[in-house]
Amino acid sequence: MLKIARGHVDAMIAHARADHPDEACGVIIGAAGSDQPTRLVQMINADRSPTFFRFDPGEQFRLYQEMDANDEEIVVVYHSHTATGAYPSRTDISLAAEPQAHYVLVSTAESGNQDGPVELRSYRILDGVVTEEEIEITE
Repeated sequence: MLKIARGHVDAMIAHARADHPDEACGVIIGAAGSDQPTRLVQMINADRSPTFFRFDPGEQFRLYQEMDANDEEIVVVYHSHTATGAYPSRTDISLAAEPQAHYVLVSTAESGNQDGPVELRSYRILDGVVTEEEIEITE
């Protein structure tokens, strides 16, 4: 189960709407081994694509250096789907490289960059196996 603050959920949705029609992407970091997301970092989608995301390599390198220095790790990897539901694509599954992470997808397919419904779901992806998990939103 993913336990996540309402502020982080709202920030992921706002990021997904702001970047629509391109996919938005980012991470939420926490103390190593804690499984508690504490600090959201919006990343740049280097591909600027409505169907694919890739973290900017320089930005990702600096983030990993910072995490190493602070004994932190990625707790959540999030991105948006702009034309499909919130389920990992074959590409998402093949590129899932953080075995400890929760993979959160936000679908803006129904409302685009406007207010309206979005779909938000969380998964564990390990060795190509996708398992949906419950989300508990805390205040």
